[in-house]
Amino acid sequence: MMQLKTISLKFISSLAILSFFVGGSLQAQVSLGSPPEDGIKKDTVKKPFTSFKVDGVAAVVGDYLILESDVDKFLLDIRSQGQGAGEVTPCQVMGKLLEDKLLAHQAIQDSLIVSDARVNDEVTQIIGRFAEQLGSEKKVVEYYKKDNVSELRAELFEIRKDIILSEQMNDKIISSVDVTPDEIRSYFEDIPKDQLPTVGVELEIAQIVIEPKATELERQNAINKLSGFRRDILENGSSFATKAVLYTEDAASRGEGGLMSINRKTPLVKEFRDVVFNLQEGEVSEPFETEFGFHIVTVEKVKGDNLDARHILLIPKIGKAQEEEAKDLITKIRTTIKDGELTFADAAREFSDEEETKFDGGVLVNPENLSTKFELTRLDTSIYTKVSNLEEGEVSLVFNDPDRTNKSQFKILMVNSKIPEHKADYTKDYIKIKELALRQKQIKAISEWQKEKIAETYIKVNGVNRDCEFANNWLKN
Repeated sequence: MMQLKTISLKFISSLAILSFFVGGSLQAQVSLGSPPEDGIKKDTVKKPFTSFKVDGVAAVVGDYLILESDVDKFLLDIRSQGQGAGEVTPCQVMGKLLEDKLLAHQAIQDSLIVSDARVNDEVTQIIGRFAEQLGSEKKVVEYYKKDNVSELRAELFEIRKDIILSEQMNDKIISSVDVTPDEIRSYFEDIPKDQLPTVGVELEIAQIVIEPKATELERQNAINKLSGFRRDILENGSSFATKAVLYTEDAASRGEGGLMSINRKTPLVKEFRDVVFNLQEGEVSEPFETEFGFHIVTVEKVKGDNLDARHILLIPKIGKAQEEEAKDLITKIRTTIKDGELTFADAAREFSDEEETKFDGGVLVNPENLSTKFELTRLDTSIYTKVSNLEEGEVSLVFNDPDRTNKSQFKILMVNSKIPEHKADYTKDYIKIKELALRQKQIKAISEWQKEKIAETYIKVNGVNRDCEFANNWLKN
């Protein structure tokens, strides 16, 4: 909750959500499109198999077991999300699970650490996302055939922890991989002209955000409540964790009593960072404000460079009148822009409540490559529908895009520029070409790492799974 907001375009697909449950994206390190074929790793396997031994041990990788039911669950989830189940074979799933377990196994050997607080936080978010899709937390529990949410959380905890470990190991492998300008040019020049990748329609998008403002009375009510909690904790010995469970409006940390395991590298908003890293162990802060609301925070334990902190968040209540005021304001701003009385960029600088973008005229930055270009077909559906039919310089209708706390945010978007679909051009598409060249080099680094670790790690693939034709030498033939 306290992490810095990323630019508010969304890039989560249903398969990405599934990956929380069953082992990450099918190729997490190469998720940004498809480079030309030469030098690129093909599908994990070539030949499917069809039979299963339910609950049998499908494979062993180091200290990890892969069950036949793990493969079944993966395929079931894909089908339940409406994905083309025929496009993903059991052998491909097995190959992916083997890769993930090898990464997780080596992460432990390399002493990579994942905090329980982080895992619990992500499990809470996962269950929350699925509850939104299915209608309630109870339906999520029923869907995954568990007796209660505690049982589901326990299973997801182990799954998610292994996934995070494998991701950390993956990141460690590719962290030192980079490409030089010469390598980028050589990569591009080696692509046959008739095989140049096609770059889809790209947009530069700007936005103006108007947030309803709480009244001074509601702001003071939040401060007064937090001050009361603080007095009760300090004077009467009340439990900070219990109050967080009962009162905090940070859903991500509520189940853990507001617990956050952080260090100075953790991405935190400035106001929160300034307070928490100036507290002594056991001290409870006065109420303070961030963009998320009002907080009190305590440092529970100092462990070297890491802190175990707890916080309580209260969000001042916003009434219908304040929402209508915000909507009326942005509607007037839109009219002023359309009438030519003010440019979109100037209006963003003057009125927008989004600090990350307003000083650049509302222009959004693509978090994937830090450019200002977004490929149209890769935008989240909720954004795609707002901009897909806009021409350059056209402004969208006003819409409400609630933030992570479900607080209303009224927005308008404008397409600053629209580049039609085209074959990749070295100068115009340098950033994208650099991404593809880097990805190719990263894939090669991971492939070499896998080859080395497979040779030195205990791996056993059982039963019909041995009929799969894996790209990697999992069978050690």
